[in-house]
Amino acid sequence: FGLNCIFSKTLCMCVLGRWEVEELKENAVPGDKGLVLKSVAKYHAISAMLTKAFVFDDKPLIVQYEVNFQKGIDCGGAYIKLLSSSDDLNLEYFFDKTPYTIMFGPDKCGEDYKLHFIFRHKNPKTGEYDEKHAERPDVDLKKFYLDKKTHLYTLVLKPDDTFEILIDQTVVSKGSLLENMIPPVNPSKEIDDPTDKKPDDWDERPKIPDPTAVKPDDWDEDEPAKIEDPDAVKPEGWLDDEPQYVPDPNAKKPKDWDEEMDGEWEAPQIPNPKCETAPGCGEWVRPMKNNPKYKGKWRAPMIDNPNYQGIWSPRKIPNPDYFEDLHPFKMTAVSAIGLELWSMTSDIYFDNFIICSEKEVADRWAADSWGLKKLVASANEALAYMSLL
Repeated sequence: FGLNCIFSKTLCMCVLGRWEVEELKENAVPGDKGLVLKSVAKYHAISAMLTKAFVFDDKPLIVQYEVNFQKGIDCGGAYIKLLSSSDDLNLEYFFDKTPYTIMFGPDKCGEDYKLHFIFRHKNPKTGEYDEKHAERPDVDLKKFYLDKKTHLYTLVLKPDDTFEILIDQTVVSKGSLLENMIPPVNPSKEIDDPTDKKPDDWDERPKIPDPTAVKPDDWDEDEPAKIEDPDAVKPEGWLDDEPQYVPDPNAKKPKDWDEEMDGEWEAPQIPNPKCETAPGCGEWVRPMKNNPKYKGKWRAPMIDNPNYQGIWSPRKIPNPDYFEDLHPFKMTAVSAIGLELWSMTSDIYFDNFIICSEKEVADRWAADSWGLKKLVASANEALAYMSLL
């Protein structure tokens, strides 16, 4: 059971939502168990101290774990939080406001499929923390939430301030902490001057009606866009005296119909069967056609505006809140890991969490755990296919 490999042996649980340690419902590796979220519409929290705090200095951070939405997922998350080191960190009171450094993993509600990577950045001027969200992956994530397979989620943070996000050891997103986070780590050097106002006579119109243009004398604005076609001829066989709909001759008044309460009963209308073979029924009306004399409302042609000044924008001033953090990788150290979740779907399976600095170690860990699950699932799929032949 992967939790014991990186956590202390004491797991702190929230009593509202129930957790169990169980095998997968499908494609289980014999003897292998994971942590399973069991309750619906309840708050769940579970956490553990790391055996050693991770300090962001000159080594990468690699976070990796497995998730299986065994019943699919309607609305809920399966993300983890790396909790910030502090003297007052107490996992007995772990909840949604417990300070974290990184939040990573899948989340879904409705048709919004997310893969979070969020880190809390400390403003060097104010000391306050702001959440920075990685740009959304440019891939379709839907299948990972609905196929009921075990998927491997990996986050790689490097000291050069770059990151990679992988699912099943395939990169689905990568970027720079300095360039691909929302909002950006570093604010703009300049901002709009809030005291600057657009002059009343500022002209932003690139084109204006030609003031010298005159409507032509023969321009008739009263001509309609459509007129009756004078050349149209009523089709032969048109049934002028037949209505398009007639009472259904097979309809019968319901036995419980009360004319005092329900009014006089009338049979429902059905298409007139005599009209099915005729070109039409009822009064024939000439079809409409485009009016060749129609010109519409006259408007002066547009010309370049000689007074055009462009789109106004306020002048720029130095940003009083500006700072420059060139190495946002140097985040607050982390001492614990936690799952703090709310879900409308039960039986979300977690397994084989690992935090390390060597990609080779994470890959070997995946091969010995997720790789076995993948082999079992593939073998079972092959057997199921063969049974259909």
